[in-house]
Amino acid sequence: MKDLDVLIAKIKDYNFKADFDLVRKAYDFAQIAHAGQQRASGEPYFVHPFNTAMILADYKMDISSIVVGLLHDTVEDAGVSLTEIRKEFGPEIAGLVNAVSKVSGIKLRGSSEEIFVENLRKMILAMAKDLRAIIIKLCDRLHNMMTLQYLSEERQKKIARETLEVYAPLAGRLGMGETEGQLEDLAFPYIYPQEYQWLVEYSKPYFKKTEEFLEKATRVVYKALAEEGIKAKVTFRKKHLYSLWCKLQRPEIEKDITKVYDLVAMRVLVEEVKDCYTSLGVIHSKWRPVPWIGIRDFIALPKPNGYRSIHTNVFSLHERILEIQIRTFEMHEQAENGIAAHWFYVAEKTKKTSDVKLDKGKIFALGEKFSWVKQLVAWQKQLIDSREFVEAIKFDAFAHRIFVFSPKGDVFDLPFGATPVDFAYAVHSDLGDQTMGAKVNGKMVGLDFKLKSGDMVEILKKEGSKPTAGWLDFTVTNLAKRNILKSARKI
Repeated sequence: MKDLDVLIAKIKDYNFKADFDLVRKAYDFAQIAHAGQQRASGEPYFVHPFNTAMILADYKMDISSIVVGLLHDTVEDAGVSLTEIRKEFGPEIAGLVNAVSKVSGIKLRGSSEEIFVENLRKMILAMAKDLRAIIIKLCDRLHNMMTLQYLSEERQKKIARETLEVYAPLAGRLGMGETEGQLEDLAFPYIYPQEYQWLVEYSKPYFKKTEEFLEKATRVVYKALAEEGIKAKVTFRKKHLYSLWCKLQRPEIEKDITKVYDLVAMRVLVEEVKDCYTSLGVIHSKWRPVPWIGIRDFIALPKPNGYRSIHTNVFSLHERILEIQIRTFEMHEQAENGIAAHWFYVAEKTKKTSDVKLDKGKIFALGEKFSWVKQLVAWQKQLIDSREFVEAIKFDAFAHRIFVFSPKGDVFDLPFGATPVDFAYAVHSDLGDQTMGAKVNGKMVGLDFKLKSGDMVEILKKEGSKPTAGWLDFTVTNLAKRNILKSARKI
């Protein structure tokens, strides 16, 4: 099959009524525009936009996004004007090509802080306008990272660091867990080569033993579910290397891989939500749950990025602790591909208007689960000082996240290291100002207590009380720090 036929076949798998003539036109247009150009590997340049489009099709993206994947470098690298793109492909695609070009303008590497901040502001505005621009850029970056070995060592390190600090966390914030893991693993050996090599050698025998054990455990779970009439697909996934390395750095683990219980996790995929809970009961009747880890029900209480699944850890064969994730096939697609999968499933559920919505891009409005993008837009208007803005972005928005609960069951998304005071300000500025104490999981804790994912936080307040400057020593979110400083200035 020709490359174009492969791409069209991939799109047909999920969108049979797509405008394939438009895809063919974009394919031919980009191939001609990039004629004679080569990548650092010596391959024709067109290999890159084609592979970007293929990755977008893997995510079941709409036709406009795939067309832009083919065209995204024609303006920047092939001298094609946006006017020509607009004339040939219409205003929506031209606007999206322009948005991707703006996002591509972000250069952490080698740029002054002033230029970097300005580019970051442009990216945030592009995100707020149409998240597809960021999805396309992530796919573009993913393919570039796959071919990073052909660049100079200096450029490899700079691009890898930019990927690890901005693009991988951004993928995670969009719920694109698999993309986040791939980007991190691709950047890992360029930034931390010695640590990467050590981890590969250290983890290899443990992965092998765990996979052998999982094959036996999978047969047990299949049999138990079949006896209850539950149709399921049971698979397992290896923990991404960079994620494993980060976990091994934790004080409670101290580089002991035997303390990592999700080195390889089992996944049970079922058709309906009710089957998730039935499967949980079947598994717990077979193997006892680990009491000190507990069950994490992200179906009843989804993570802010839309992730849904039930996680349980059990004493399985030979009393070995095993993590099992239970979700529907739809939830699994969303867990892997994030907002891209969300768009596809919304379109599927509204069949009568799905073609129109998919083609017009109307389905891509920001939902509440991505309100953090709106927060970024607010920050870029509020924060005049460039250093403060960069820190707000890199820490509050892109830092590793934890998910904690209010007593009512609302989920709050906070950066790693957050405290009850950070939580209180995330709920409401008045609650933060009036905080006098906190309970975590029903027990009194200090206001500087470091929260963990899954904690239930209750704030004890007293009207008329005020924050103290000392809170600045342990709070981590810019929201909390700004409110504390604001209150201090009034005293």
